[in-house]
This record gives sequence, C-alpha cells and structure tokens, in this order.
Amino acid sequence: MAAIPSLFLLCVCNLASGQIRYSIAEEQERGAFVGKLADDLGLNVEELSRRRFRIISDSPTQYLDVNLKNGILFVEKRIDREQLCGQTLACLLLYDVVIENPVHQYRVEVEILDINDNSPTFPVSEIHLEIAESATPGARFLLQGARDPDAQGNSLHTYQLTPNDHFLLDVQVRGETMLPELLLEKSLDREKQFQHRLLLVALDGGSPERTGTAHISITVLDTNDNAPVFEQSLYTVTLMENVPMGTVVIKPNATDLDEGSNSDIVYSFSNYNKEMIAELFRIDPVSGEIRVKGILDFEETKNYDIDLEAKDKGFNSLSTHCNIQVNIKDVNDNPPHITLNSVAEVISEDASRGTLVALINVRDRDSQEYGDVNCQISPNHPFILQSSFKNSYRLVSNDLLDREHIHAYKITVKCNDHGNPPLIANASIIVPVADINDNAPSFPQSAYEIYVMENNAPGNSIGKVTAVDVDMDQNSHLSYFIQDSRTQGAPITSYVSINSENGVLYSQRTFDYEQLKRFQVHIQAQDGGVPILSNNVTVNVIILDQNDNPPIIISTDSMNYSKTPVPRSATPRYLATKVVASDADSGQNARLFYQIVRATDPSLFTVSHNSGEIRTARYFKDSDTTTQILVAQVRDNGHPSLSATATVTLTVAEQSAGIRSNVGEPRKDLQSSSDFAFHIVIPLGVISLILLAVIIALVVLIWPVNKRPAYSKSCSTVRRCCVSELESKDRLQHSNVNLQIVPDHKVIGNILEMRGNGSFLAAYQYRVHSAPRATTELMVSTPFSPTTPGTDGRNRRIVVSEYAGKETNDWPHDINKVSGMH
Repeated sequence: MAAIPSLFLLCVCNLASGQIRYSIAEEQERGAFVGKLADDLGLNVEELSRRRFRIISDSPTQYLDVNLKNGILFVEKRIDREQLCGQTLACLLLYDVVIENPVHQYRVEVEILDINDNSPTFPVSEIHLEIAESATPGARFLLQGARDPDAQGNSLHTYQLTPNDHFLLDVQVRGETMLPELLLEKSLDREKQFQHRLLLVALDGGSPERTGTAHISITVLDTNDNAPVFEQSLYTVTLMENVPMGTVVIKPNATDLDEGSNSDIVYSFSNYNKEMIAELFRIDPVSGEIRVKGILDFEETKNYDIDLEAKDKGFNSLSTHCNIQVNIKDVNDNPPHITLNSVAEVISEDASRGTLVALINVRDRDSQEYGDVNCQISPNHPFILQSSFKNSYRLVSNDLLDREHIHAYKITVKCNDHGNPPLIANASIIVPVADINDNAPSFPQSAYEIYVMENNAPGNSIGKVTAVDVDMDQNSHLSYFIQDSRTQGAPITSYVSINSENGVLYSQRTFDYEQLKRFQVHIQAQDGGVPILSNNVTVNVIILDQNDNPPIIISTDSMNYSKTPVPRSATPRYLATKVVASDADSGQNARLFYQIVRATDPSLFTVSHNSGEIRTARYFKDSDTTTQILVAQVRDNGHPSLSATATVTLTVAEQSAGIRSNVGEPRKDLQSSSDFAFHIVIPLGVISLILLAVIIALVVLIWPVNKRPAYSKSCSTVRRCCVSELESKDRLQHSNVNLQIVPDHKVIGNILEMRGNGSFLAAYQYRVHSAPRATTELMVSTPFSPTTPGTDGRNRRIVVSEYAGKETNDWPHDINKVSGMH
C-alpha cells in the first residue's frame, strides 16, 4: 500500500442557505482538520457553548466532531471510504448542526474522497486453463478478473500479459465489470509444448499506480474441437425485489456441433462470479434454468452480473461463457425509519413559542417516490412540526403551556412514504413540563371564624388556616405569617402567633370576654417560588363568655335607708322593696335568679325570681314582729352557678304617712324640677290619649274581630286578661295605653309590654313573657307617685302556666285578685 499523501483535497461549498459542504480524503488521522465550521456558518465562537452548538449524524459512528473552543470541524475517527460507502460514486457524511436561543439548523455534507490505498487483487493466485491443441487462432478464453475496492480513478484500470508466442490479452468491459480474455493468436502444438505459463498483471488508475498479479497455467489438450455456443452473449432480465424464492430468472440455451458426449452440455456459474451470486441464485446444470434462491434487495444491490459457463462432456471438454444481467426493480418494502435527536428532557411551562423540543430525521431506503416521506404529529398538542431539510424536521412549541393542566405531553410522530399502499412508522416523545411559580396560594374560605373560650391558657392552639398551591416542589411550599395590625392599641402578635409551616394559630395571652369580645387577624400565605407569590385571609377570633363573674348587688331600698318601712295594712303582693343586681357576664351566664334564703318569718314575704322584687305574701298579723330581716340570694344561670347575698331589713309601720315619706319621698335634688315636669307631662298625656283613641278606631275598622289571626290559646287568654285589666276604669283613667311586642334576649320567649302615660307619667306596664317550664308571666307595673292616690309603685306579676288557653274564670282566684283587679 502506498503511503497516504500528506496533502489532501479540501473543498468548502455553500450549496444553499443554511447548508455547507466539505470534501476530505479518507484515511486521515484523528484530529485532522476538516473546516472552520463556525466561521463558515457566520457564528461567533464565544457563543457556541452558550447556545448549545452541536452536530448530529444518522451514522452510529461519530467520524467527525467540532471543537467548541475554536469552531473547527475535525476528524474524530479514521474514515475508510471502502468500508463506509463501498464503490459508490459519491460517499457523503450528512450532519445536522443545531444551535439554540434562537433555534437555527444547518445541513453539513462532508464528501469522503477516495485515495489509492488498495491494490487490485485476484481471487486466486494461479489460473488453470485447459486448451485443446485443435483450438484455432482467434479462440477466446475468459480469465478471472481482479478486484479493487477503491473508487473511480483509483479502481481497476487495465490488465497486462507477459509477452509470449501464442496468446494475446483482450479486455472486455461489461457494465462496471472489466473482464480479461486470453486470445489465441497462434495454434498450439501439444507435442512441442504441452504446458504454457503466463503472468497476468492488473493495474489501477491511482498515482502512483498499484498492481496485482496472477499466474496463468495452460495445459494443452488433445481432442474435442467444437465448443458450445450460446444464442446470445448477453442476456438482460428485470425482476421485482420481492419476487418469491424459486422464481425463474432465465433459461439460456447453448448448442454444440459435436456429437455424442462431446455435445452434451453442463451449465454452471463460472468462477468469475461474485460469491453472492451462488447465494441468491441456483442453476439447473442440465437445462441451464436459473431460479431465485435468496432474498433480493434493491436497497443492497440494484443489479447482478451472472457469468454463465456452458461446458461439453468431451474428453477434452470445451466451454463457453455468456453474461446475464439481472436488474432489480424497487418495491415499497421499507417503512420510514425515524431518528430522534436532541430530545429535550423537560420543557418549562413558560417556554416561548418556537422552543426546540426535538430534531427528527427520517430515512426511507426505498427509491424515488417510495423514499419520499411526510411526517405529522398527533393533534391537540401545543407543538408543531417544522420541515427544515428533506426528511428532516424540528419539533417546536407553538402555544403556552400550563403544567397545572397537563404535566407531561406524549407526542406521537407519524411518518408515511408515498408508496401504494404507503408504509407508516411511528415514534413517541414524552415531554415533561417543568413547573414555574405562576400560581399564588389560595385559601378555601374567604374568611375564617375561630371561637375561643375566655380564660384560656396562653400558648394553646386555637385554630388553623390552610392554603393550597397548585404548583409543585418548592413553588408549592407554603409559609404563613401574621400581618402587622393593632387591637386595643397593642400589636396583634401580642394576642396570637402562627406556626409558619402548618398555619396553626396559638394564643399569646389569656382572653377576657368582658374586655374583648372579638378581634381580627390578617394572615398571609407565601409560597417558596421565585418570585414569591402570596395571598391573604382574615381570621375573626370570637371570644366566648365563661361564667367567671358572680352577680353584684347594686342596690336595695335598705341601702338607702337603715330600715325599709312597710305599712301593716299592706295587702298581699304589696311591693316592699327590690333587690337590684347585675352580672358582667352575658347570655345565660348573666341571667339572674333571686330567692330568699333566710327570713325572720319565711311566710310573710316572697321574692320575684326574675326581678328581685320583695312583696308581701299575706296580710300582717298583730303577732308579726315589727322588724323583719331577710337574706336575699342572687344566682346566675352559668355552670357552675355563682351567687351573691344581700341582707334586707324591713320595718312594719303603723302609719301610712310615715311610710310614704320614707319610701316614696322624692329626693331633694328632684323636687326643684317637679313643677316644670308637671306642666310638660299634662300635654303629653292628652296627646297620648288622642293618639290611642285614633289607633283603637283604626284597629276596629280595619281589622274585624272575626278576621284576626288565631294566636295560641295562651297568648289569647293573656290578651283577654290584659284587656280586662285595661277596662278597669279606676286604674286606667287618664292613661294612654301602648301595646307592643318587645324582644328580650335575656328570656326565652317574647315580652308583650302595655305601657300607659297618665297625667304624671303614671303607666301600667304589662309584660308577658315565657318563663322556664313554659310558664307565662303577666307583670303589671305602676310607678309610684306621692301625689297620686292609688299609685304605690308596685309591680304585679301574674304567672300563667297550665292555665294558658283557658278562660279567665278558670284561673286561680289568687290571679284574679292581683292588684285588686277582677
């Protein structure tokens, strides 16, 4: 093998926009220069790494590579053109060059030029021929040819034969095959020389040229003087590449003018055929019929040259040859082959349109329209397929992505050729979508309410808020914070704190319902993304009351006077005094219950459980002591119940005048305004009476009795009782009565108040409300006036329970006698 030249041909061609072609000789060492690829593409060397500059080839072997530091394309692995392309005229390495940000794709073709690195070689080192001495000048004898794997000018060029007296060399060219033939120039004489030795030399067209040799050994035979003859020297046959095995290719015919065994012909493939001929075809030695033995593949070989030998059976057998050229016609038997390159491992959901996802190369080994391919991707995806070169595509994004909607896309690439029917190939690409922080935390509720019992222990958990974030990983990691605000002048963080990891709220102090009933906390949830996204929610912390305040006695009449006088002539239910108490709690914890726990004479006085009014229970007896000492207890309705007591001292007085001055005497600080009030009250009383008369008239005219709605029996009965009392002229004269339903949150039912205004604002107030155990109470109140007879400032209460709904004559006699009303 001749030495590889130190200089090689290098050619750079700008074939089209975005396409470059180089030429380089084969057998270059690793690192050999191919071309300044970056400069030829107009790229800045400094940005090659940043823009992910890379070359992609369909070949499994990486023959070339690019130095990213200088942009030079160099030989990565030694290239053997004969191994890579055989004797194909054009041997090309195809590369796709891709850069990103933005995406550009270029096509680079590198032509591998042949060098004369292979010498011609003969299949055998010695060729044996048997030639009858009767062979006439001009007879031809085919020799085995040499082979040279180099291409074009470096391949086999000619043959030479050593000079001799009997033979000449004639070279026949059949297609791409060059066959040497030995031409008999002068008759042989076996008796003079029975064997001849010649040297056959094969020369290629390289510079310097390379040669190969084979020795020719010729044995001179006696006998058979007629060789077989074929009808044609060249036969041409066309076969489809998908013909089944056993298909008849051709049945050539040869004849021999001799007789007997000298005319019997045997057909065979000569030794000049390539090895594949015997693997793909078989011949009938008697008939010469050739049939298909193996699988014909147009993509492997487009035509086959078969050298057929016909030889007679004579003692000195003679033979002849013919050439059969079998042309293979392509059929669409190869589906497209899809190669995926530069497939993105992940694509961000904020990727802009046109972001490269993958490079797709498609190859179809079939020819012409069978090798033309169309590709498309599955629909309903935010991606498109862009054609860059023939059978080369880019898969890029074409719409905005949303990982929270679809976290990964499975894209199917479908390619079909133009055959009939077309052949189809599929390839799938899984494209995961990377999350970005594009979703703020959200709370499932617009506001939260947390209830906390007062007197709580600081540091305890009082509630929890939870936000959700549909992002993933760090973008969904939430932290909770309390926003700055103030309550009652103090920072909100002095009231509550929050666990930043899970949103649990903790109290920072003990709450007192009587001082603070509710407050607001503004909480912010932040995610861990970049940039940080957040959302706010309001938490209403409501303090629940606890029974932690006992009732407080505000006053009794005995607090103002050392002893409260009660006239001995007082009738039962006479208002002796009243215990007034309050409770700082609320609701049931502030509902008070009065009772007498100790008394000088328990049978003489009773106390209203709800109002604290102490009244006489019977008429006084002469035997009753003058001083009566009562111990009144006030209990709330909490759990546990709290209570307070007050001592009330009552004096039984004989003179009512003394009683009036002691109990009902107005205070000195009010006497100066009594005359002024007198002149104001009289006009107001008159106006009230007139207004009441108008209201009663309207009620009678507009709302007849037979069309009034039916109330419950208890309410109807109470109403009749109230009306009967209103009809008591001696009690309600000069009064203006106003009936109204007054809601009272401290009792179970409603309160019906009947208020009247007299000349001195003396009013009877009737309150009907539901007491515990479905008991109904009717309270009749008359304010005390020292100048108005019969106004003793008493509150009269009628308790109606199981008699609700019955007629008044069915009530107990004690109820009908209250306040002297019947």
